[in-house]
Amino acid sequence: MAGQLDGKRVAILATHGFEQSELEIPRDRLKAAGAQVDIVAPEQGEIRGWSGKDWGHLVKVDKQLSAVKADDYDAIVLPGGQINPDLLRVNQDALKLIKSFFDAGKTVAAVCHAPWLLIDTGIAKGRKMTSYNSIKQDVINAGAKWEDSAVVTDNGVITSRNPGDLEAFSAKIIEEMREGKHQRRAA
Repeated sequence: MAGQLDGKRVAILATHGFEQSELEIPRDRLKAAGAQVDIVAPEQGEIRGWSGKDWGHLVKVDKQLSAVKADDYDAIVLPGGQINPDLLRVNQDALKLIKSFFDAGKTVAAVCHAPWLLIDTGIAKGRKMTSYNSIKQDVINAGAKWEDSAVVTDNGVITSRNPGDLEAFSAKIIEEMREGKHQRRAA
């Protein structure tokens, strides 16, 4: 697996309340494959994860959201948890960044509750997707075709259900990044 993504850059967009494993496992797998991975957040310093039924540990923020653009990266990964995507979905700069990755044909990957961000950017409409079960109806109401699968990919947009799917999710991100840019209709 090492070296598959040499020279590739990935932004993981998160804020406080991200599901700890949904940030750390993809980050670690992407780094092991050779990618440079930056944790991007609206805040500077550190953001705190959520693990189980309580706050998790802090993760260092590499880049502040206001200083990041899609042109600098090959993919964006959106961890879930309930708090993190709910905070980001009302942040217009976060939504603009996600949409710019999509519009550029770059890999966009969302797990658990993070498909909320694909709904609020218009990316979900008409797309095959999955999500955490509790937001299944939100995804359907946004015009997506929801599937109960570990990983669903639709032309470079990758979605997964929960932490149990993270190995498959991470492997699919690596595969899609190796394929390169995707031609897709605008959201």
